[in-house]
This record gives sequence, C-alpha cells and structure tokens, in this order.
Amino acid sequence: MSEIGSAVLVFALLLIATGLGVGVRPLLPEEHKAHETVQLVQLVIGMLVTFAALVLGLLTASAKTSFDTVSNDVRTYAAELIEFDTTLRELGSAADGSRRLLRQYTAAAIASTWPQEPAPSGDYPRTPEPPPNSQQLEDVRLGDMLTTVGRQLRQLHTQDALQQRALDDALMQYRRVVDARWKIIEEAHGSISQPFFKTLSFWLGVIFMSFGLIAPRNALALVTIMLGAVSIASAVYVIVDLDTPFTGPIVVSSLPLRDTLEHLRR
Repeated sequence: MSEIGSAVLVFALLLIATGLGVGVRPLLPEEHKAHETVQLVQLVIGMLVTFAALVLGLLTASAKTSFDTVSNDVRTYAAELIEFDTTLRELGSAADGSRRLLRQYTAAAIASTWPQEPAPSGDYPRTPEPPPNSQQLEDVRLGDMLTTVGRQLRQLHTQDALQQRALDDALMQYRRVVDARWKIIEEAHGSISQPFFKTLSFWLGVIFMSFGLIAPRNALALVTIMLGAVSIASAVYVIVDLDTPFTGPIVVSSLPLRDTLEHLRR
C-alpha cells in the first residue's frame, strides 16, 4: 500500500471509530456512565495509549534505521564502483570496453532508480518507467550489463604478472559490486509486517472509540480528537515512507551515484 493510502486509511479508521463512540454513548444505560465506569475506561485507554505509543516509537526507529542503512549501502556501492573502475584502468586498453559498459550501467541505474529526478546525460539503455510506488528495483537489462562486464573480464588475456594481479583484483571487485547491487535491491522492499500494522491500527481504533465514548459533546473536544487523528496518520505516513527508501517524498539521495558517474567519465 502507498504512503498516502496508508495514512488516509488510518485517518478514516480513527474518525469512524470516534464517530461510533459518539453515536453509541447516548444509547448506553445510565449505570454505564457512572463515575467508576468512566474511570475504568480511562485506565484501559491509558494502558492502550502506552502500548500504542511504544509501538509507534519502535516502528519509527526501525524505519529510520532501515532508511539510514540503505543510504549507507548506496554510498558504499558508489565507492565500490569507483574502486572497480580504477582497477580496470590498470588493465589498459583491453578493459576500455568494460569501462564503457560500466559507465552506461551506472547512468542507466540512476535513471531507473530515481525516475522522478533528471536523468543523466549520455548514451545508455533507457529502461521503462516503473509504476508509481513500485518497490521493485531489479532490472534484467541492468543485470545483463553487469554480467557482460564480468564475462569480458574473464576473457581477458594478461601479458605479465602485474596485469594478472590487476585482473584478479578486478574480478574480486566485480563480485563485490554484484553483491552490493543485490543487497540494495532486496533492501528496497518494505519491511513492515502487515499483520502487525493491522493490529496497531486496531489498537488505535479502540482508543479513539473510547475517546468518543467519554469525550464531552462540544466542538473543541471533537476538533482535538480530529487533530490527534491527523497527527497519528501523519506519523504513519512518515513511517511507511521511510520504510520504502526509493519511493515517496523521502528517498535515498542519488548524489553518491551521480558523483560516481562523473568520476567514471573522467
């Protein structure tokens, strides 16, 4: 589900739960409105609010940690590409084709991963624009380009021991680049458990229904409850957006790979 869809769904759920509580309150017998009963409801609400606040805080921390991890992995990936290209330079003209393909791959990866940003200049394969809110980063054409680079390296014939060591280093760095690419692809998927998210939404719905049961029937109380619903929905929006690091308004920066591309073109 998209970031906006999740937030709107939670907001609607909280408003419906509040309206249900407000609507049920006049139908309750008078003994259910006694002071002792209201105190019990408030105690249960306090317990649920504590649990919900704890879970929301943990989800926020988990999503932020996941986002920071992906951001660091992208920077590490950019460094691996630069180191790989530097080793290819040591192989001389025999690796010019591999270096050119690596530059094309980097430009195509930037264009496909951040389609909402300006695409890099140059001649490289253009991938179809992914659907909105898609968490799928894997692209067969980009994978084939990297595979071709590895195949070209394995077909190289070295002329001396120094060049052979450079080729061995290049093959090792190629494997690190492939591993880093797949790690980022897997990290692009959201990690929030849907059953867990639904359970949290149920807790929030019960809390706001209880608010509707005990809140005075005046405009200020209803506006306060609505502002609380908006605040929680916005928190859910941020959590889901951080959990999907390549979609939505909050995305991992493309600057490390763009700097890498400039380095590869030198």
